[in-house]
Amino acid sequence: MQRQKWIGQHWIKIILLAAIPVMTTDAGSLDHAIDTQVKSDISAQQSQQQIDGLADETVQMLAEYREVLRQTDSLRAYNDQLDKLVTSQQRELDSIGLQLRNIETTRRDIVPLMVQMVDVMTDFVALDIPFLPDERQARLVQLQTLMERADVTLAEKYRRILEAYQVETEYGRTIEGYQGELTIEGDIRTVDFLRIGRVNLYYMTLDSLEVGMWDQKENQWQQLDSEYIRTISQGLKIARKELPPDLLILPVKTAEVSQ
Repeated sequence: MQRQKWIGQHWIKIILLAAIPVMTTDAGSLDHAIDTQVKSDISAQQSQQQIDGLADETVQMLAEYREVLRQTDSLRAYNDQLDKLVTSQQRELDSIGLQLRNIETTRRDIVPLMVQMVDVMTDFVALDIPFLPDERQARLVQLQTLMERADVTLAEKYRRILEAYQVETEYGRTIEGYQGELTIEGDIRTVDFLRIGRVNLYYMTLDSLEVGMWDQKENQWQQLDSEYIRTISQGLKIARKELPPDLLILPVKTAEVSQ
């Protein structure tokens, strides 16, 4: 009987000792859960503050965006005119490609048409905003010289003309920053040029003290207020891929489009 009582007491001790780690583990889990909830509450509060800040920024960006849309309306007629020109030239290029399949029988028609395409591009460059004048003029001279060479096939001439048209078309879809010379108050100076598609062209002196834009209507350069120095500088960095794309607020002047 005593032996059974002694054995029973030892079993109770063993059971109690086994239960102690379980109770300790449960307490640790509870502390961890409380700590996790506190951190979650702090994170939620911080997230709400960030959301409130983003909401304010969104309202400001929306106002700027609406202003850009208003300015964009004045460019639609000009861009529509360019689209019509590109569409017209593309139809001519398609026509030439079709005729080249039977080159021997259509030679008399193709040559004058290719010459006309070079002439049209020459006139277009002369009327366009004056960006990269040396590069574009050199390309035209090369085409004009190419058309006079008897050792170059018609297919190669056509390819080169098509390539030149593609380059000119691409200008309208890109922005670019480059250096060049500009006559300012009678002095030839090296400046940074910023081209926005073929809609407008801006310049900034290398000392970043003067900025201006090309007035397509008056066919001359116009100096801008110093308030645009920062924006044009930012645009140059975006064009050179030194900054990611961003919204730029710049003055725009285009030539009047006849209806």
